[in-house]
Formats: sequence, structure tokens, C-alpha cells
Amino acid sequence: MPGGIVPRVLHSWWAPRRVVRGLSAMPEGAKLAVLMAAMLIFLIAQAPAHARMAQLDPSIPFQARMGGALLAVMFMMPILAYAVAALVSGLSRLSPWRLSPGDSRLALFWSLLAVAPAMLLAGLVAGLIGPGPALTVAQAVSGAGFLVIWGAGMAALARRA
Repeated sequence: MPGGIVPRVLHSWWAPRRVVRGLSAMPEGAKLAVLMAAMLIFLIAQAPAHARMAQLDPSIPFQARMGGALLAVMFMMPILAYAVAALVSGLSRLSPWRLSPGDSRLALFWSLLAVAPAMLLAGLVAGLIGPGPALTVAQAVSGAGFLVIWGAGMAALARRA
């Protein structure tokens, strides 16, 4: 497995289980850093679409749009991510496979960071092309990639009860 974040992010698209399994000893502070890095990239990815919308409808300026996105992505989404990770960990008790809270957070947070390049692409498409089939495909690839990487990460970290 190559070292560094960028090679691991790219490798997550074709071998997510191996990447997440290799990160299983990640300390809690590093997991938070992974989450916040993903959220920062998601915020940056929204800028082109907000700039386009501000050009088309100047009644809400770009700064106001980005301020709302900043509040949502950097403050609300991390809280939601922790809640989803706790819920998934709790629900794993109903199955024969157990997922510890730390492993649940790692799988979710890493999958968010791993799809960040696809989110950047979707943001560029939204800003440069706008709504249409290209944006739908870019968002579908991002969403499907997230679900596959998250599911593979949970499968790699789950332990038999």
C-alpha cells in the first residue's frame, strides 16, 4: 500500500477494503482531521456552483451563499457524520457482524475523503455547465463511489460476534 493521503485516496476507488483495513490503527484525532479535510474539500467544491447561481440570480450574493455553505458543511455536517457513525455502530449490534464506534467513524470519514475528488469534479460541472445530464452523471458517480467505499470499509472493519 502506497504511503500518503493522495495515493490512498486514489487507491480507495479500486481497493477500498485494503485501504481502510490499512488505516484501522488511525488515532481519533487523525479521524477528525480526515473528516474536516473532507468537509473543507466539499466546501471548495461548492464554490463554482454558488458563483454561477450568484451570477444568474444576484439577489443573493456569492458571499452569502458561501457563508451558508460554510455553516452547513464545516459545522453541521461533522455533527451529522458523527451521529450517522454512531447510529451505524449501534445498528451493527443487530447483525452477526460488529462494528466498533471507532471503526464506524473511520469507514464513514474515510469514504467522505475518498470521494472528495469526485465531488470537486461535480462542483466544476455544476459551475461551468450547470444542470443537465453531465451534472447528473458526475453526482451519480460521486454518490455511488461514496456508498461503495463506505460499504467496503465497514465490511473490512467488521468483526464476527
